[in-house]
Amino acid sequence: MKILPVQIDVYALIILLGVVQGLFLGVFFLTSKRGQNIANRCHGWLTLALAAVSGEIFLNYTNYTFQALWTGDFSEPFNFVIGPLFYFYTFSRIRKRLPHRWGWHLLPFAVWVVNSLTWHYQPIEFKYNSYVHAWHPELPYIDADTYLEEDFTELRAYISEITMVSCLIYAVLSLLTIRNAIRQRPELRSSDQLQSLRFLSWMFALVPLLIVLIKPQFQRDVGDYLLATYIAATIYATSFLVMRGSVFFREDLLPDSPAPETEPPADTRKKYERSSLSEEIEENLLNRLNRLFEDEKPYLESDLSLPKLAQRLNTSPHHLSQLLNDRLEQSFFDLLATYRVREAQQLLRDAATVNLKIDEIAERVGYNSTSAFHTAFKRLTGQTPAQFRSTTTSSRSA
Repeated sequence: MKILPVQIDVYALIILLGVVQGLFLGVFFLTSKRGQNIANRCHGWLTLALAAVSGEIFLNYTNYTFQALWTGDFSEPFNFVIGPLFYFYTFSRIRKRLPHRWGWHLLPFAVWVVNSLTWHYQPIEFKYNSYVHAWHPELPYIDADTYLEEDFTELRAYISEITMVSCLIYAVLSLLTIRNAIRQRPELRSSDQLQSLRFLSWMFALVPLLIVLIKPQFQRDVGDYLLATYIAATIYATSFLVMRGSVFFREDLLPDSPAPETEPPADTRKKYERSSLSEEIEENLLNRLNRLFEDEKPYLESDLSLPKLAQRLNTSPHHLSQLLNDRLEQSFFDLLATYRVREAQQLLRDAATVNLKIDEIAERVGYNSTSAFHTAFKRLTGQTPAQFRSTTTSSRSA
């Protein structure tokens, strides 16, 4: 066997950093309270799958595969799980659940896992030839026998084309899911969360185009390092959105940070003493706030903030905060909790939603954290959601 020396360049470093960041994000989304959220689980597994694919390309591109031939093509089945997982993530982030019959989407992945056994269970000489064939066609092959038939599906030669079609289908499904959500609730168009989903969906939609552009330019898999570089860019973009958008971090911070749910400091009202907000303007703003909450229910949006609500009311956050403290004697977070708990009570009473789990109800009414939902519900009603449901069910039965 001829073994080439390891090569490290700028592309290798970018890909390696993408792999490391992907592993970090995957673990981040799957652990702690975040892992209880369906969308976070989908995002976590998706990021780990991307890290696995990029990790194999890194080994191949740098020639490390010569040192560990047993890793050859280990991530190939993940080509068929990336598309479905991205669609599941988009769908569950919007609908708070997985698509119906979601398991069927993973059938190609399952078939490819079984098919992969036929090239993993092969002698080391066979794996050497496979790596040389894909990445170093200039090197000679060596004599090798096979233990099993290499590809019982006879589809492995078309894996690039199949991957391209899979990514295209699921990118379209994700964009259609976003479009349908906006049609049903036009107010979501301005949601940071939906804008981030749209941005990631378009980045994902570019993958099939890159395959079409890159594959014909390179012999076999030699150009995959460019795809891995783009995957790294996608992971970096996701990291940026995670750091910029408190939507993700709130799920971890809320259980341990009850401060937003508590009363504002005693001197909060003093800062409004010099405000120019007249009684007439205040009354008009209050009416608009009530109409907005009644008609559009923005409090059900998990990323609703005081500045966003003020923008929709065409006022400043300062004036809106003054209104809440002066007229309603509530902080912004108290207001959200009041409406969200009221909505949750309706869901807990309704026979049509009796089968919903407590965490599903929490997500429906705008909470990213089940713990924060329990805290707010108990504070406002004196009961936990489960106790309230049990009492309501008993009364209805009697």
